[in-house]
Amino acid sequence: MTIMIKSFDFFDYSRIFAVLIYDYSRMKDTKQKLLIEQVDRKLSVFSPLRNVTVPGKGWIHTVRTALKMSLRQFGQRLGINPSSAKDIEKREMEGAITLKALREAALALDMQLVYGFIPKEGSLETMIEKRAEELATKIVERTSQTMKLEDQENTKERIKKAIKEQMEELKYEMPRTLWD
Repeated sequence: MTIMIKSFDFFDYSRIFAVLIYDYSRMKDTKQKLLIEQVDRKLSVFSPLRNVTVPGKGWIHTVRTALKMSLRQFGQRLGINPSSAKDIEKREMEGAITLKALREAALALDMQLVYGFIPKEGSLETMIEKRAEELATKIVERTSQTMKLEDQENTKERIKKAIKEQMEELKYEMPRTLWD
């Protein structure tokens, strides 16, 4: 981008500086937004699984018994004894199993372990928006309370507008404090 300037005054310099700063920030924002969109797209494949519940005795036990595979046979495939195979099923049921052990159990059952997350809010973008709104409300209400004590209370409309503006700024900047 080439900028041709013939005459200067302070206003021109500050406007040019603001444009350059905005362009730099915009690049950073675009990169972050792209990352969020890519991760959202990858996570979206798990969304249909939101309502799948883990069987009471765990997936390993459920699949193993559906295949009519004994603990001895399952253990042999893992290279362990039947009581250790039973322990793996128990650890899965208790939520104390490692991903490595789950992956090995899946292979022993001729299956593949698929691992992912499902955002509670539907998408990362929605999560960010919700958190930005919560934080913006907190910031604006704190400031509003201070102004109220100084007898400079704002209208409800102004507070709503300030929350919206603060929320947009937080979404744009994505500061680390967003998750404090």
